[in-house]
Amino acid sequence: MSSTATTNQGAHKSPNPFSWLTENTLHGMARRKALLGYLFLAPTILGILIFTAGPVLFSFVLSLFRWNVFSPPEWIGVVNYTRMFADSRALTGFWNSFVFVLFAVALQVALGLLLAMILQTRMPMWLRYTYRTSFLLPMLMSGAATAIVLGYMLHKEFGAVNYYLGLLGIPQIPWLTQPGWAMVSVIMSYLWLATGFTMILFIGGLNNISAEILDAADVDGAQGLTRFWHITLPLVSPTLLFAAVTGVIGGLQVFDLPYIMTRGGPGDSTRTAVMVMYESAFKNMEIGYGSTIAVVLFLIILAVTAGQFGLSKRWVFYQ
Repeated sequence: MSSTATTNQGAHKSPNPFSWLTENTLHGMARRKALLGYLFLAPTILGILIFTAGPVLFSFVLSLFRWNVFSPPEWIGVVNYTRMFADSRALTGFWNSFVFVLFAVALQVALGLLLAMILQTRMPMWLRYTYRTSFLLPMLMSGAATAIVLGYMLHKEFGAVNYYLGLLGIPQIPWLTQPGWAMVSVIMSYLWLATGFTMILFIGGLNNISAEILDAADVDGAQGLTRFWHITLPLVSPTLLFAAVTGVIGGLQVFDLPYIMTRGGPGDSTRTAVMVMYESAFKNMEIGYGSTIAVVLFLIILAVTAGQFGLSKRWVFYQ
């Protein structure tokens, strides 16, 4: 009798470790919903930790070593960083990346908004679909394929572009063999490849503008540039911010187009920071130095993105 009572008493005292989750209260239901949400997010979070945060952390560690894969890593501290800031080729690569982003992203955003606004005008449905599809098709092509095709088209002697320009009496342009024209060629190729995505973003942004606001603008007589500057642009500013942020991030990481079209030349005129990183790490087998360039580029992207969000508080308007 006493043993049975003792057993019952022990069973009564043993707590349920999942009682906080199984209790039939509002708090219990909220905890179960939160747990379900975390379970759905877990694959994405694990993917970010393993394939994004992990390599970033590992690159930072490698940047403090001298390592050529064939011999054990050698700790050298910040030597790779001091070397990078004294390396003219690395600095040229970063400068070329900044120049590319400045022109390519500005033109990408401006053209994307312009094309989206044209699509909002009255036109036959078949023309609208044709127009939209023609700008979306380049998104289906890889950057490498685009670079190969456009590299042939922009060839000075045998390219189709110079051939048709010659029919108009325009002399041959050294698209890929002169420093200034080479950067222009890479930027044009990037715009052809990426503007369709930006156009789709702005189509969504323009379609989200409240019809009541547009009707009120019509009643007040807002037309043309006045309507665009004071109504359309502020209302699509969240889309503009997203397009600018993603454009800058993608532009600073551009690699395939200049690598295939110009190999970074003539000279170093189109050699980007990512190309310098690739050549250092995988051609010269200086994994630590290549990781240093990657870490600096990551910090620059992080700082620029943070700056864009900080400045957006002044010019982004949310309905």
